[in-house]
Amino acid sequence: MTDSLAVGDGSVVEFHYTLKDSMGTTLDKSEGEPLLYLHGTGQIVAGLERALIGKVAGDAFTEVVQPEDGYGRRTEQPQAVPRSAFPATAKLERGEQFLTRNPAGQPQPIWIAGVSGDTVFVDFNHPLAGQTLHFDVVVVSVRAATAEEKAHGHAHGAHGHHHH
Repeated sequence: MTDSLAVGDGSVVEFHYTLKDSMGTTLDKSEGEPLLYLHGTGQIVAGLERALIGKVAGDAFTEVVQPEDGYGRRTEQPQAVPRSAFPATAKLERGEQFLTRNPAGQPQPIWIAGVSGDTVFVDFNHPLAGQTLHFDVVVVSVRAATAEEKAHGHAHGAHGHHHH
């Protein structure tokens, strides 16, 4: 690991973060282990990825990411689907995420917006769509990605290769 390596395409970055909404409420944060990602592959929101460019280990900064550079604007209203469309054992609680396929056959995440009797309301928008995101970030390390990481399109942790 070279501490002076700056974040750029093809680098593996570890960072701690706290994500807050516009009211200052903590929405998410790294716990224990820092977040690890391969820069330039779209694994984190675009606004934060751009803000990390040129940073080095030890850098700390705050970044405000607008919805367009975060999880996008809300584009659709929740839709009602029958309970029978889900596996009988599925946990159908607000905020739960499921993976379905769109009409083109591509994976499409959906989130449970609510349940009323035998009707489940699903939302195609990410739960943070439409929100301005406030990140506090500390860069832990930056290193060049290995050939294997570049080929796989994601960073491998300290314990080797992990499929997601």
